[in-house]
Amino acid sequence: MGVPPFQRFLDDHGSAVHGFLVASVGQHEADDCFQETFIAALRAYPTLQHDGNLRGWVLTIAHRKAIDAHRSRQRRPVPAETVPEIPVDAPNVLDGEPALWKLVDGLPPKQQAAVKHRFVEDLGYGDIAQLLGCSEAAARRSVHEGVKKLRETWA
Repeated sequence: MGVPPFQRFLDDHGSAVHGFLVASVGQHEADDCFQETFIAALRAYPTLQHDGNLRGWVLTIAHRKAIDAHRSRQRRPVPAETVPEIPVDAPNVLDGEPALWKLVDGLPPKQQAAVKHRFVEDLGYGDIAQLLGCSEAAARRSVHEGVKKLRETWA
């Protein structure tokens, strides 16, 4: 079966991709990554032969764009007049969901991606495995280890 028109593809998968990107890179960078994702998809779209798993395909592109955004963020200087001093013995006060997502961002890359795909996109382990390029058992293990680390850190 052939691929649907690109606009229908965008309508069907745009909100899922945007939600994943907001969780991955934050609200400010999500729009740029979204545009880059669908520009890359548009360039490759004419060469697709079938519509087997378009959602997985576009989420793979989005995942790679999120990685690119994280890498570029590390190279970007952050201007500051003074550097605030943080006491070494300051309590780690984590309050609410934003703190949890910061902890998710601190996970190793494969666990981070697996946790986000599982709990933001509600993907099954087979789909996560395909996106991460690993076995279903490895995807399940990455989610498990990521959640385990989050529980240890959160407590």
